[in-house]
Amino acid sequence: MNYLGHLYFSNNDPDLMIANLFGDFVKGSDLSGYSLIQQKGIRLHREIDNFMDQHPAVLSVMHELYEELPKVAGIAMDLYFDHLLSKLWSEFHSKPYNKFLQSLYRSISHLEEEYPKKFKTFLFHLSDKNWLHYYPLEMGLHKACNGVASRISFENALIHGLTVFKKHEKLITEAFYIYMKDAEKHFKDWNRESPSD
Repeated sequence: MNYLGHLYFSNNDPDLMIANLFGDFVKGSDLSGYSLIQQKGIRLHREIDNFMDQHPAVLSVMHELYEELPKVAGIAMDLYFDHLLSKLWSEFHSKPYNKFLQSLYRSISHLEEEYPKKFKTFLFHLSDKNWLHYYPLEMGLHKACNGVASRISFENALIHGLTVFKKHEKLITEAFYIYMKDAEKHFKDWNRESPSD
């Protein structure tokens, strides 16, 4: 999943949400230079990526999409699942979507942990441009696909991501619900078994 999925599976903990997003900026296995909450966020980020990459329902849909989205079907699935999560948000979270985002942005504006400048710039753009606000809309999915496509180093078909989504929406949505049911349990257990202090 993309940004929203990582936030959602952070156990409603604002510090863990930000540390989880930070995981995208960290390479290597030695996390000793980071605070405990940052270490937990990085580990959670990687666990979310791995769980998504290995989930049978996700792999099945990726196989169906590969011909239309060669080499980027997995990236497309991340974006599709974030779009569906935001669109169906009230089915999964008790707090309204806009209020959830407002809480996140308040946390970003009052960072207590030290983070690199590059990551803080990313957080500023995330809140200032309100990217996540548009996730539930087809226009938001289209912009997300185009934005990611432009950052990929090779020529790719992700610019057609919205068209492919609409063509296979039923199949993708069915896989999303299967994935979410399994992921809810998996990350509830993960967060309980992985304390940050």
